Amino acid sequence: MKTQYYTATSLDGFIATEDNSLDWLFPLGDMENSSYPQFIENVGALAMGSTTYEWMMRNSEAVIESVGSPWPYTQPTWVFTSRDLPLIEGADVRFVKGDVRPVHAAMGAAAAGKNLWIVGGGDLVGQFYDAGLLDEMILQIGSVTLGKGKQVFPRAVLSPTLQLTSVQQMGTSMIELRYCVAKSAQ
Repeated sequence: MKTQYYTATSLDGFIATEDNSLDWLFPLGDMENSSYPQFIENVGALAMGSTTYEWMMRNSEAVIESVGSPWPYTQPTWVFTSRDLPLIEGADVRFVKGDVRPVHAAMGAAAAGKNLWIVGGGDLVGQFYDAGLLDEMILQIGSVTLGKGKQVFPRAVLSPTLQLTSVQQMGTSMIELRYCVAKSAQ
């Protein structure tokens, strides 16, 4: 079981615009022609921040068009939030707040040996990193720049560096980098 951060980022290191839009991403490629289908098959539980969850609620029509339901995951999902949020119909969601460590343990138990996906945002992933729980970063870098926005990973990681394990070109607009997170770096 690995704890993974799988995300797309702009060339200048942003996962969303300042107003939390992902519209920049969709023209760059097709998820079915990426590593996503194989990746999600091996995921047993997910965690995301409230901003990511709220984006999914705001864009439910696009999600329904893409996957046929307002919630795209069959796995249990933990949403970190300090606010009361509505539950998306059909979603196996648990709203939590606070320390990521006990949530990580609950996710591991629910995942039944499969991987844990920290969907984002970047600060939530940083909390898993700070707690020594992040094993791998899978970054799909798009051929756009946003100038400013929500950082892909708002942490300094200087030494030891992340260990690059693979590079894969995805069409003419995306590249995927996989990094192993050295435990001594956390």
